[in-house]
Amino acid sequence: MLDAGMRKYLDPGLDALGRMLARLGAVANTVTLIGLALGLSAALLIALGHPGWALIPLLASRLADGLDGAVARATTRTDFGGYLDIAADFLFYGAIPMAFVFADPAANGAAGAFLLTSFYFNGTSFLGFAILAEKKAMVTDARGVKSLYFTGGLLEGSETIVFFVLLCLFPGSFALLAWIFGTLCFITAGARILLARRVFPHVPNRQETR
Repeated sequence: MLDAGMRKYLDPGLDALGRMLARLGAVANTVTLIGLALGLSAALLIALGHPGWALIPLLASRLADGLDGAVARATTRTDFGGYLDIAADFLFYGAIPMAFVFADPAANGAAGAFLLTSFYFNGTSFLGFAILAEKKAMVTDARGVKSLYFTGGLLEGSETIVFFVLLCLFPGSFALLAWIFGTLCFITAGARILLARRVFPHVPNRQETR
């Protein structure tokens, strides 16, 4: 919900920094992997019981996640780079809740499982929509220039980062926050499926036999 609006303010600064890094020889895929390493370091700190300290690598990882695209735009965009970026993002998004479950399985296990299931469902609805949008040659740059078609929704990347920050600041409230956020993820995915039903009407394709 917030991503499109945030992009208007973030992209100019990210693009300027991305151009500077590109001149210094930075490679977009390397920035992606650095961001992933920072995100997984944050998850490790959470699992070890240090969620406050985890905020530093967590936020740094999200900065890297914005910079990899900026570096790619300043150099060369590739399909593999976009693929690596989305794969790294999904691993990061799953690792943070998993870390809170590891930190306190008894208190956080059920809520963590619910949250991760909602992420799985929401991610599937997002990627499935992107595949169909590619078949229809649909394009959008509302959330920045991406390798995949990014649909909007009630919860997007910005809201997820705010959620993770809240978890780190208030780790004792993980279960409550996870139940709430997971429910909103299910709503987001359901709304995206309804949108897909309108955008991609049931028209048999050549391979369809029924």
